[in-house]
Amino acid sequence: MAVIGVVAEYDPFHTGHGHQLAGTRALLGEDAPAVAVMSGHWTQGGRPAAADKWTRARLALLGGADLVLELPTVWAVSSAETFARGAVELLAATGVADVLSFGSECGDIAPLCRLACCLNTPRYEELVGRLTRRKLPFAAARQEAAAGLLGEGAAALLAAPNNNLGVEYLRSLERAGWPMGAVTVRREGAGHDSPLEPGGAPRFRSATQLRALLEREDWEAVRPYLPAGGEELLRAGWDGLPGLERAERAVLARLRTMTAADWAAIPDSGAAEGMPPRLERAGRRCRSLREFFALARSRHWTNARLRRLLVWAYLGLTEADRPGTPPYLRVLGFNGRGRELLREMKDRAALPVVTKPAHAQRLDPTARRLFELEARCTDLYDLCLGTVPAPGREWTTGPVRI
Repeated sequence: MAVIGVVAEYDPFHTGHGHQLAGTRALLGEDAPAVAVMSGHWTQGGRPAAADKWTRARLALLGGADLVLELPTVWAVSSAETFARGAVELLAATGVADVLSFGSECGDIAPLCRLACCLNTPRYEELVGRLTRRKLPFAAARQEAAAGLLGEGAAALLAAPNNNLGVEYLRSLERAGWPMGAVTVRREGAGHDSPLEPGGAPRFRSATQLRALLEREDWEAVRPYLPAGGEELLRAGWDGLPGLERAERAVLARLRTMTAADWAAIPDSGAAEGMPPRLERAGRRCRSLREFFALARSRHWTNARLRRLLVWAYLGLTEADRPGTPPYLRVLGFNGRGRELLREMKDRAALPVVTKPAHAQRLDPTARRLFELEARCTDLYDLCLGTVPAPGREWTTGPVRI
């Protein structure tokens, strides 16, 4: 029986995610177990997650996942390429995941595979390098380079966010020699990062829309889009939507001490574009996070890229903190089928499996240091909550079991 591998943020898990799992099982077998690699407390958009990672893991288990593993922050809060690479490497390292499944606007794996293979060629790298040197934004340069090699129709697929991320998963698989197969399920309903629209109750909502409803605490509107029991789970520990604004003075204190060299040590900080001095000036002049974004923003940069840099700065992370590959597999939650997968992973996993925080004490120095950094990321996430819990949750919280 095939084992499904999924990469997700589940921020929070909703019926669209359930649709993807159900669609994948329709292709691979209704009893196919699913292992998900999920972002922890910080997301790719540069935001604190809507609920802590153990609550979100439980939601995922209620919604159809069987085993939830953590994508460490140094990969989770990264560009699409780095995010995908870290997650695919973790799935491959389990030794049990057979087929990577992802949602896409396209819904057809073949053209996405063609794009992925094209983007892994030296010719593509040459073209995109030439275009970015002409000051073309990377996303536009990427699409133009792909159009030159495969045509406008194929390149247009990159304009859709889930297609784009799916291509990055496939690029990582191709570079690794296809350790897993791949399938895609067509994304239905609201698009990624789509705003709320007045009136109506669509069949699916995006995670962005659900976070907006959670911010309003409109539980009646949220309820239909969560797994059975999901509303009760979220409400039980609800203390408002986590927000970086709650830790604003802590963030500003960090920004006011950062030099251009400190910014340059963060991945994707635009050193080649001369951005670190601009980021230093913005950090030293701003009186609020809103003002920092206004002062630091480049017209060629996305908001998400700048938010990711801000999160890395707040967390005190640098490029040197990200190992070449993930050094362990951290278990966030599992059910009965997930327990069986964990038994198989004892013999087949290529990395240490951390099922209890105490296991981190036995990791090698590189892995132990990353786990300690994750503990810092959790403590600083907790400053974004309405009520700040005691520090050290990373060392005292075990995986969710259903």
